Amino acid sequence: MDGGAVEAISAWVVDAGLAGTTEVELLHGFCARLTAAGLPLCRGMVLIDTLHPIHEGRVFRWRRDDTTVPSTLEYGRTNQGGEAAENWLRSPFYDLVQTGAASLRRNFTAGDPADFPVLEEIRGDGITDYLALIQRFAPEGSIGEMDCVYSSWTSDAAEGFAEWQVAALKRLVPKLALAIKCASLARIAETLVQTYLGRDAGRRVLAGRIERGVAERIGAVLWYSDLRGFTAITDNAPPEQIIPLLNDYAEAVIAAVHEAGGDVLKLIGDGVLAIFKAEDAAEACAGAMRAERSAREAIAALNIRRAGAGLQVTQMYLGLHVGEVFYGNVGAPDRLDFTVVGPAVNEVSRVAAMCRSAERGALFSSAFAAAAHSDHRERLVSVGRYALRGVGRPQELFTLAPEGD
Repeated sequence: MDGGAVEAISAWVVDAGLAGTTEVELLHGFCARLTAAGLPLCRGMVLIDTLHPIHEGRVFRWRRDDTTVPSTLEYGRTNQGGEAAENWLRSPFYDLVQTGAASLRRNFTAGDPADFPVLEEIRGDGITDYLALIQRFAPEGSIGEMDCVYSSWTSDAAEGFAEWQVAALKRLVPKLALAIKCASLARIAETLVQTYLGRDAGRRVLAGRIERGVAERIGAVLWYSDLRGFTAITDNAPPEQIIPLLNDYAEAVIAAVHEAGGDVLKLIGDGVLAIFKAEDAAEACAGAMRAERSAREAIAALNIRRAGAGLQVTQMYLGLHVGEVFYGNVGAPDRLDFTVVGPAVNEVSRVAAMCRSAERGALFSSAFAAAAHSDHRERLVSVGRYALRGVGRPQELFTLAPEGD
């Protein structure tokens, strides 16, 4: 592996990183080129933290002779105890963090100790040499807890790595770390905008739809739901139980909306604003009705679990409406929200609010009933005309007929 090979691999990493190559493709392409150039590499691993609601980070792996090993793993929080935390505290990477060193090498053929559990394991697999590296970021380059890239490189050659081969790895890996950081930042951006804005809105923002005042007029089914008696619950339940309660019920509702093809745009306390779009309004109505049923079933199962644990339980109030809205960026130049606005948004929230007066779990506007498929329309029964606050004229509202009817 001469200087020309090192330069060629370096140039490939830069080009692949600029092209938006995924982390797995970057690692596998890097390792394949190293082995082709004569470096006796048998395993490579790169680890980087991420910003994700559940996972703390991601591990990318390459093995020369075992393609059955998963190329990507996601690991949980290492600051909350459990197996992930134990593995982290006993790892060579944690030692690098604690000591401030840039590398850790153990050449077993030279008599180096296997002084970490993972080293005992890989030595039993025939590994002869192990090199761990850390590429640290400046504070300005950190994202959340992502302040470095960790990597490890192993050999099963009789003498392990030669010194010049270790030097080549130390020269090349920082470029790989930079390319993987770029790929991970793109993934983080996608995760964040879709987590906080919603899936469709997130995709639109990432595609460049961020100009203030730019909005699209769309027809959609509007969903607005909230929780029955939530104010009383917050008054009576211990404060530390409120957020878990909101999380439990929001997960049931949001999962149902997503599975039925809808997009959640906003969480407003205990309220959920979502839309269902389709070329055919009847199809969008059908998706909303599937989501309604799924959410009810999920909440019923959730209430059994929560009641069994002695926790507060509640139900969902839901309003469904069909109308035209403006869908786009609203706000100040330095604080925008990608959402829907228009009279129909006000109307759907008022329909949901009428659930209390009508003593129904779900109410459907006359516009929704008119747009629904005939077989779905037959499941709706009128509960009368109601004056909706802020809406010019009374509306006939509908609810679902009992299952046996």
